[in-house]
Parts: sequence; structure tokens; C-alpha cells
Amino acid sequence: MTQGPQGHGAHDHDHDHDHQHHDHDHEHGNRHEHGRAHSHDHSHGHAHTATVTADSERRILLVLLLTASLMVVEVVGGVLSGSLALLADAGHMLTDAAALALAWLAFRLGRRPSDRRRSFGYHRLQVLAAFVNGLSLFLLSAWILWEAAQRLMEPQPVLGGTMMAVAVLGGLGNLAGLYILHRGDRENLNVRGAALHVLGDLLGSVAAVVAAGIILATGWTPIDPILSVLVALLILRGAWEVVRQSAHILVEGTPVGIDVDELRSALHEAVPAVTDIHHVHVWSLTAERPLLTMHAVVPPGTDRDAVLRDLVETLRGRFGIGHATVQVETGPCPDGREMHHAA
Repeated sequence: MTQGPQGHGAHDHDHDHDHQHHDHDHEHGNRHEHGRAHSHDHSHGHAHTATVTADSERRILLVLLLTASLMVVEVVGGVLSGSLALLADAGHMLTDAAALALAWLAFRLGRRPSDRRRSFGYHRLQVLAAFVNGLSLFLLSAWILWEAAQRLMEPQPVLGGTMMAVAVLGGLGNLAGLYILHRGDRENLNVRGAALHVLGDLLGSVAAVVAAGIILATGWTPIDPILSVLVALLILRGAWEVVRQSAHILVEGTPVGIDVDELRSALHEAVPAVTDIHHVHVWSLTAERPLLTMHAVVPPGTDRDAVLRDLVETLRGRFGIGHATVQVETGPCPDGREMHHAA
């Protein structure tokens, strides 16, 4: 996956050992010529092994199996009862099963260590899977809206009793799936995307229960496609959030909650020896792992190791940035200042 804008001063390393909780200054042969030092904060271990827990992977697999089973039940129930609400929910579950399988695969691949071609490993697959999941929800919603329009123009008979039984069973299964995911890592974008899928299924089941109750009480079948439309709109809202957040990460957007101007000011305040900070780039590997590269200027004779240590500690403690590449300079920036305000 893409490594993001490593920026000026970032460089390739083949780490065959794990650097635990330390910062170091890579001094190159041209250090005296340019008056600069390259540094990395490796508080997380620079081997870039996966942070995805086996627990999250197991929960995704359990929900995948549960969703696939409920999908089969609702397909059979939807066909037997003639309910669009059940068929729509079954279609949602079919999409969910594929999306969850993709998410599970992303977790599996995300546990693979980094290599020479992918120095950050496979973590970005989680974000890509979340993006695909969100897009699949848009497609599903479009199908539900189209089918509902057809049903409203030409009402179809619906067996309320069968519909009710299957909808209740589906709702209970969805609640179990939500419970499984709720107790997992809710900060992980892929887990959140999976939870949105299951929540959409639950809303579909609730809509089917309500529609079945109305049909049993009044015989008015148009309620079935009407409630399906409401479910589709709710699904679209959740899909937009997943797509927006995952796309922001994929295009190397600045992490949510980090303001570059505020970050620059905080570093100046915490480390008065720094006279200028430029070439600042902040992006995310995943929603939980922000990364940063920047240049920091200090007067000649300054203890650059101490400055580096203070900068790294401020970035980690105040902004949660556990991986930073800092280029310390004592003279004019050899890369120019045209990207001073870049983030």
C-alpha cells in the first residue's frame, strides 16, 4: 500500500530487528555540509507489525458466519412471504457477507510483516476494505429504492405471519452480531464499517417486523416497500460516513483532530530552541495510526539530540503521533521553502 508523503528527510530502512521505544539520529556523511540530521520516533517498533488484534479478527469472522446464515434464512423467508423488506434485508446481508469477508481478509493480510516493497506492511488494506464496504452500501440502497418503487406501482401480496417470524429471527441474530462487534475495537474503521452493515441489517429486520404487524392487522401491503425506503435512506447516511472517512485516509488527508498550525505552535512553545518548523506533512496509515514528517531549524551549536527528543515527546504526548520523521537543520533548508505551509 502507499506509504504516504514521507517528505524530505525520510529514507528507506530494512529493519531486521525491533527498535523498542527509542529515538535515534541518523547522521549521514553530508551532515556537516548541510547542517541537518534525520530522526525517527520508533515508539511503536519500526518493524511495522500489525496492530490489529486477533480478537478483532475473530469477532469479524463470527459476525461473517452469523450474517451468512441469517441471509439464507431471510432469502427463503422473503421468497415464501413475498416481502420486499425481507428480500431487501437479505440483499443487504449478502453484501454484508462479502464485505465482512473482505474485512476479515484485510485483517489477515494486515498481520503480515513489512517487507522491502511494503515498508508499512499491509495495514492500508483495512482502510481500502472499509471504502469498498461503504460503496457497496450505496449500491444496495439504490437497488432497494428501485425495487420499492416497482412494488408501490404494482403492489404484491405478502404473507404477514411468515414475514413476522423470519424478521424476528433476523433481528435477534443482528443484535447478537452488534453485541459481538461492540465489545471489540470500536476505534478501528473496518470494525466500525462492519458494525454499520450489521446495524443496517437490524434496521431492516425492525422494519420488516413493523411491516408484518401492519399487514397482519390491516392487510395494507404497501407498508412493506415504504419501510424498505426508510431503511435504505438510513443505510445511505451510514455509508456516507464510512466512505468519507476512509477516502480521507486514502488520499493522505490530515488526521481528524490534528490542526497543523496548532501543532506547529505547540512545538515552538514546548521546544523554544526551535526557530522555525516547515515542510510539515501529517497523514494516517490507518484511522488509529497518524504519521508525520517535518523539518525543524535550530541555531548552530544547539544540542540537536535534546531538541529531537523534546519534539518527539511532544508529538507523541499531545497529538498521539507515535511515528515521526524529523529533519533537524542548523542552516538554510537544502530542499527550499516552497512547501512551508504544506500539511
